[in-house]
Amino acid sequence: MQVFALGLNHHTAPLDVRERLVIDLPRLPQALHDLLRAKPIEEAAILSTCNRTEVYCATENPEAAAQWLAEYHRLPTQQVEPYLYTHPQGDAVRHMFRVASGLDSMVLGEPQILGQMKQAARTAEEAGTLGTLLNKLFQRTFAVAKEVRSTTAIGANIVSMAAAAVHLSERIFESISSQRVLFIGAGEMIELCAAHFGAEKPRRLTVANRTLDRAEVLARRFGGDAMRLDDLGERLADYDIVVSCTASPLPIVGLGMVERALKARRHRPMVMVDLALPRDIEAEVGKLDDVFLYTLDDLAQIVEQGLESRQAAVIEAEAIIDGQVTSFLDWVDSREVVPVIRALRDSAERTRRHELEHALKLLARGDDPLRVIEALSQGLTNKLIHGPTEALNQGGEERGEVARLISQIYRLHQHK
Repeated sequence: MQVFALGLNHHTAPLDVRERLVIDLPRLPQALHDLLRAKPIEEAAILSTCNRTEVYCATENPEAAAQWLAEYHRLPTQQVEPYLYTHPQGDAVRHMFRVASGLDSMVLGEPQILGQMKQAARTAEEAGTLGTLLNKLFQRTFAVAKEVRSTTAIGANIVSMAAAAVHLSERIFESISSQRVLFIGAGEMIELCAAHFGAEKPRRLTVANRTLDRAEVLARRFGGDAMRLDDLGERLADYDIVVSCTASPLPIVGLGMVERALKARRHRPMVMVDLALPRDIEAEVGKLDDVFLYTLDDLAQIVEQGLESRQAAVIEAEAIIDGQVTSFLDWVDSREVVPVIRALRDSAERTRRHELEHALKLLARGDDPLRVIEALSQGLTNKLIHGPTEALNQGGEERGEVARLISQIYRLHQHK
């Protein structure tokens, strides 16, 4: 029985595909039961977030889990397969370690994924689908993630435009949680920024886009709301932080629009982050007294400062993970001989009990205790070496190898 990790994430599938394969937390227990009942899978856990849906399972048939994932969402398998990856045994262990440590996240080093993995393990345990193998793997995964975060700087430096946007906003507003945040656009950069700002639990999160449906999909993932881009001028004053990144050839936010918003806000400060090229926000907006306008160049300076340190941390983290993967696989290999060890102990125990019962009968009959003890020891010796002796006497081409193994097992020193 091997462990497999299979699924899709932001590296392999676009947002619209990931959205269709999400399994909400309340549905996870039943989904796990369905998976184990319908397929030849012994253990399973499911991690489903906005950026990934992954199945961790103990099975000899990972294709069954991939098929189940498509069937569960009532999608043709051929529509899902192009986006799926399947990692067997060692690769699966390494993948889980990297995911929990934040090395596979859209935001390198982000800490939220570890909590999500812990929730996935708790859900599987409560559902009764987490056996010895996956339980051990999850516990080791959490330990590895803790080691990575405590001994490297993987989460200590800003290495993305989105993280830099949060950092600059925090310079003006002490707490993002009390601010209203508006995102203009619904592309990958805005998605990444929404993930960063959403982690800070802002007072309100809104996505404005030309296509309202797309804005609603993105906003829903972070507990926000959506609005049409045409309504931007009327509602801009409602927001303290504005992050914009569209493909518009002309500015979307003009000087006059911002001046009207500031008047309505009674000149309470606004942070505006323009991540677009060409610019979404007119450059003149930055000259207003109550606006803190940041552009790509401003954010790039912050990102550059953190990249070198973070990359060094990644190398350190990967080294830790490599060592822990080897350690876990050694434990898995050791489990394969557990049945043999148990059988060997059971056989020895039966022999011991048989000889002991025989000795007790002789003592009860009044036989000499010294002779009974001598007979007991001889009986144990003869029965315990009977198997190896018989194997040596059978002859054949394997006799030499049998002799070598017996010498190694019993640490024999042959005398010529």
